[in-house]
Amino acid sequence: MFNCFEDVKEIEEHLNGLRFDQAAARLWPDFSREQLKLWLKQGYIRLNGQFCKPSVRVHQGDRVEVDVVLEDRTQAEPEAIPLRIVHEDRHILVIDKPAGLVVHPGAGNWTGTLVNGLLYHDPSLAALPRAGLVHRLDKDTSGLLVVARTAQAQEALIEQLKLRSVHRHYKAIALGCVPVQGEVDAPIGRHPRDRVRMAVVAQGKPALTFYQRLAFATNCSLIDVHLATGRTHQIRVHLAYAGYPLLADPVYAPVLNEGHPAYEGQKLMGRQALHAWRLGLIHPFSQQSLAWQAELPADFSQATACLFGASFSLK
Repeated sequence: MFNCFEDVKEIEEHLNGLRFDQAAARLWPDFSREQLKLWLKQGYIRLNGQFCKPSVRVHQGDRVEVDVVLEDRTQAEPEAIPLRIVHEDRHILVIDKPAGLVVHPGAGNWTGTLVNGLLYHDPSLAALPRAGLVHRLDKDTSGLLVVARTAQAQEALIEQLKLRSVHRHYKAIALGCVPVQGEVDAPIGRHPRDRVRMAVVAQGKPALTFYQRLAFATNCSLIDVHLATGRTHQIRVHLAYAGYPLLADPVYAPVLNEGHPAYEGQKLMGRQALHAWRLGLIHPFSQQSLAWQAELPADFSQATACLFGASFSLK
């Protein structure tokens, strides 16, 4: 079972001048010092919204926040779920996740998840936090993600994510005429009123998304999106914030009526038009620069052909 733990505390007078790791241990005494040090190193505990070294001194009034996923490894059971394995070696797995597959167990989805399938494929993953996951995809987003098979590989990949040396590219269909290229640099956090949604909020985590338009027709754009950060729902939130919500996104986009030029494309998708088509990283053991690509799933291909022409080719 996986649970999100989010908390924000302010440094009070009696903690003034302590090291960051010492202050964290005082603020959250229910967790071991080793666990807190690991979260500090991984960037899950931040000082005034920034990643800081454990040795940094804190001051009265500083804001310290933690945002982690806690797992009870005994609750996730192995299940014989077919996995599309794009790459496999002793250190990592690269999976092409289909739309509709939940990545990790949670409320309403305790079984039938990617984690359950991973534990069946490789039972040793039960010894790793989050069964080796280092990043995620939404349930209805298809495409590539990497899974670590050792603690060393997991730590190295998490560090690469922080250093932005993991390259994640997505194909997306957005409503409206998206500019030829651009970026959205806006912090993302929980919606202040609807806790199921994310939103651009002043106190959110820094988030940066780059995009490039590939085609425009029927009042929607086919785009390539590159993530610099990996916040929950980042692409969906950022594009909606910019005025270009994803086609058929049930949370952040309007439902199109039959008179809309993209209505048929919406019907063909039935889920947000987002596919993680390319993944590049530095192998945590060999240090080779590697990259993989995943073909568009049938629904995305059909919607693309419908909206941009049957002869349109994605390269």
